[in-house]
Amino acid sequence: MAGRDRSAHLAELAASRPGFFRRARRSVRPRAAKSAGRSFILTFIAVVALAAFLAPLVRSVSLSIKSPQQVAAVDSPIWPASPATFTYKDRDYPVYQVPIDGTTKNLALVKKGLQSSQFADPAAGPTGPLIVWQGSWRTLQPSYVFDPHFENYSNVWDEIHYPRLLFNTIVIALLGMIGTVVSCTLVAYGFARFRFPGRNTLFLLVIATIFLPGAVTIIPTFTLFSKIGWTGTWLPLIVPAFFANAYDVFLLRQYLMTIPREMDEAAAIDGAGPFRTLISVIIPQAWPVITAVAIFHLVYSWNDFFGPLIYLSGHEDLQTVAVGLANFSGARIAQDPGLIMAGTVMTLIIPVALFIVFQRVFVRGIVITGVEK
Repeated sequence: MAGRDRSAHLAELAASRPGFFRRARRSVRPRAAKSAGRSFILTFIAVVALAAFLAPLVRSVSLSIKSPQQVAAVDSPIWPASPATFTYKDRDYPVYQVPIDGTTKNLALVKKGLQSSQFADPAAGPTGPLIVWQGSWRTLQPSYVFDPHFENYSNVWDEIHYPRLLFNTIVIALLGMIGTVVSCTLVAYGFARFRFPGRNTLFLLVIATIFLPGAVTIIPTFTLFSKIGWTGTWLPLIVPAFFANAYDVFLLRQYLMTIPREMDEAAAIDGAGPFRTLISVIIPQAWPVITAVAIFHLVYSWNDFFGPLIYLSGHEDLQTVAVGLANFSGARIAQDPGLIMAGTVMTLIIPVALFIVFQRVFVRGIVITGVEK
């Protein structure tokens, strides 16, 4: 009955107000069109931004598999390519894109002329008849074939002793990551869960160190490490990571404050102390932000150039990939840019792979640190 009454009411409304439903449909269509237009614009902007961001990386990968001749060639394609050739009667001739009979064919230039030239058709074989083409051959575009030079990677691997540099970099990055995660977690746990006099003031002082320029502390820090005999070792690059840093402490503290305190109280009722609560309650729920902090330090340590440069100068057996690649680039960049790009791409592989594997946890850890607190 209710359904029939509602249908009858709608029929009466349509009969008394025939333009009502048409106006409703008209009001919905502009809304949908506006939403679709906004979605298209946002998608277009995102695609353009992504293309601009990835363009240098694509260019680096392309250069890394090019020979010096391909890099120096004028008007060569972006992708690694060499001028195509065709063997005609035991001689190699360059291949050009020739417009003929309304189409464009790849023909080998056998005899050059001012007004007309003779070409060989690769499809006709190495002894086929020549084709006379009227026009200046200098206006023709050469034909290219895909010709990558993956040996650039093996050459870089051998020339700069890449395995040793890679081992040094991984050891420094991993030890520093462990120190950063442990120290920053403990400090952030103290600021997030314990109340003590001057806590807020001390936290502000810690955060204020973010604004301290690194150039201000270079000379005092180097002098200190030099006095205690740490220069020429990995210690200046690893030990400071075990004393926390303001940026990672801030991220961890913001995340830990989103974890309900009732869970700490439940752990305390079960007899767990502060340290046990941290290990069994807090850390299992803080893996997203801990992963984010770990990736942050790994990428920072992996890309760090100035620290290894000043503390490991003169010790090639202890240097990292960044310093070793820079030394190699200074000597070879004018001779073979492809080798330099190959080394750069090899250096990027591990950080990019880490981000791809842990991107979901990484993004979640970054987002939640700014929520609710």
